[in-house]
Amino acid sequence: MNLEERLEDILEGTIPGHVAIIPDGNGRWAHNRGLERTEGHRQGTKRAEDLIEFIAKKLPIDFLTFYTFSTENWSRPDSEVKFLMSLLKDLLGKRGGKLLKNDVRLKVIGDIDGLPERTAKVVRKTVEKTSDNDGLRLILALNYGGRQEILTAVRELASRVTGGALSSDEITEKVFQSHLYTSGVPDPDLLIRTSGERRISNFMLWQLAYTEIWITEEFWPSFKPENFLEAISDFQQRERRFGRVDKGKNDQ
Repeated sequence: MNLEERLEDILEGTIPGHVAIIPDGNGRWAHNRGLERTEGHRQGTKRAEDLIEFIAKKLPIDFLTFYTFSTENWSRPDSEVKFLMSLLKDLLGKRGGKLLKNDVRLKVIGDIDGLPERTAKVVRKTVEKTSDNDGLRLILALNYGGRQEILTAVRELASRVTGGALSSDEITEKVFQSHLYTSGVPDPDLLIRTSGERRISNFMLWQLAYTEIWITEEFWPSFKPENFLEAISDFQQRERRFGRVDKGKNDQ
């Protein structure tokens, strides 16, 4: 079955509204080929760019989130961090026109103020330029950490309580969610992680409560649209219960 045939088959089933991706394995992909880690990141960025365009054109997915740069990634060598920031500026700056062309709207979650000034400027400019687009909502998690996100929300709520604007009894899940970076964005239906690692790495700790998880051994630079459709196909075979038990079935 070729790509177009697989796509037609996929479109007949349930399509997840929000897919999140942990694009892991750039360094190992490069190492296995005797290349510098930077080449793995370069190829990984190209894969992300291609996949965004494929989804925007071919699939009725509303939200696509990439775990792009975590708060822990600052501990990498300075040269690697600078290269990653340069790639990001290139993706959103020089090649950012593709987002406009494909009607993609960009949203960023994380501490943008903690990014290098030039990078933050390009990020904000691209968010503004794509704000009127009505197609795929692309979310980049930049300088993002799930624990930090929760702490930030707790501090904001605590400030409101101590200031008298909110009582502790009024703090519901809905109120708490409104203080997360992802406020207004539905939780992911599907999480894809490449490179075979079986962990979520401090990513969307609140939002992944009932998300289906699909793991592939492929390193991110080798990940293709065919792999993405494989993940969607697997998702379509699953029965999502959200903690409930279906009528007529024994407790599980």
